[in-house]
Amino acid sequence: MRYTVGIDLGSTTTKAVVLGDDGTILGRGITNSRSNYDVACQVALGEALINARFSLIDGELARSGLAADLRARQLARLERAFRAEQYRSQLRVLAKELRRFLARLLTKPKGLGKSVDQIVASMEAEVDDLYAEGARRKSDFFRDLAGSRYLALAEAEARATGVGFDTLAGLFDKAILDVENSPEAAGRFEDHARAALAGIPEVDERLPAAVDRVATLQLEQIGSVGTGYGRQRLPFPEGQIRSEILCHGLGAHAMFPGTRTVLDIGGQDTKAIQVDDQGIVTSFQMNDRCAAGCGRYLGYIADEMSLGLHELGPIASLSTSPVRINSTCTVFAGAELRERLSLGEKREDILAGLHRAIILRAMSLLARSGGVKDEFTFTGGVAKNPAAVTALQGLLAENYGELTVNISDDSIYTGALGAALFALRTTGVRS
Repeated sequence: MRYTVGIDLGSTTTKAVVLGDDGTILGRGITNSRSNYDVACQVALGEALINARFSLIDGELARSGLAADLRARQLARLERAFRAEQYRSQLRVLAKELRRFLARLLTKPKGLGKSVDQIVASMEAEVDDLYAEGARRKSDFFRDLAGSRYLALAEAEARATGVGFDTLAGLFDKAILDVENSPEAAGRFEDHARAALAGIPEVDERLPAAVDRVATLQLEQIGSVGTGYGRQRLPFPEGQIRSEILCHGLGAHAMFPGTRTVLDIGGQDTKAIQVDDQGIVTSFQMNDRCAAGCGRYLGYIADEMSLGLHELGPIASLSTSPVRINSTCTVFAGAELRERLSLGEKREDILAGLHRAIILRAMSLLARSGGVKDEFTFTGGVAKNPAAVTALQGLLAENYGELTVNISDDSIYTGALGAALFALRTTGVRS
């Protein structure tokens, strides 16, 4: 089977979208961006191809006549078991790297090796619970998920044994870089899928047959285009690079054909884009080089408040009296944040004010790009933040009246989708 791929290398995450010959989305993949851009692209593409194979398995089961509800349950169980096997594979590489860096230490505190082994053993024992039906994980990125568990276990181990927490944490910081850059860590689809099948009780007989057919299917890449904040560092020829603005415009049009205005708030920049009825960009405005009002700013605030980035929106949504924020500059944000907390203001009210300030900056860009036209589409990672969405919807209604506002669970992939569509056009398979 032939496919084209679009890759969006952002400052925080790298996304990939895989399309079939007819433009159908086969799969999506996402990973943390990292210093090795080749590896980030490979991992995102690998995840998209895994996602594509699950879509193909679903198609095989549908053609076999398996009822939709039973098919959904079987696939959900298979994917949970698959991700558990993939996580185990990554843990094995992490354990190997921890021991390698441990062996390099010139001085080893007494009991350090035993503590590392205990932490790894505890993490391995948790895998089934992490991927059980209904389990809630803080993240699906290995660095985030393994990091939170490792550090929590390291704290407990340090208290129990006296081994230094900083030493244990330092080993993880070194090892995780090599795990992320290791092809061995991700493993092969067929290996994980077959191991997952072996551990699932009461499997419909059609599922193993579908997995075998899809696992051996050859996927041939016939085109690729890259975009994103880090697009100039992508391992692609110059002719296979497109601007974020063009890709977000085309991707938003593909997701919502009635789109006329697009707002993308990414990690490092914000873009207000106007498109025509073909998804062609007619005008745009971008923020300056400062990351204020972007995802990176929210990350800085999360660090200041010792919160996960994913926690900011839900906490801000609890606010009943948002405060007025004077600046969204990262240089002064920490000082203003600490001052407001010291004055007794609630963190949810502070965070709600911060989200509103970010959206106010975006509204200024929208006005300069030509205003807001119906339909309006919100893209980028910040589109997954509920407080940002609420603030945006309120300000749009105040300034432009009733509009169709499009926000998708897959908004973070909009740029990669546009890039994949440009790639498909270059193949000549579909105009």
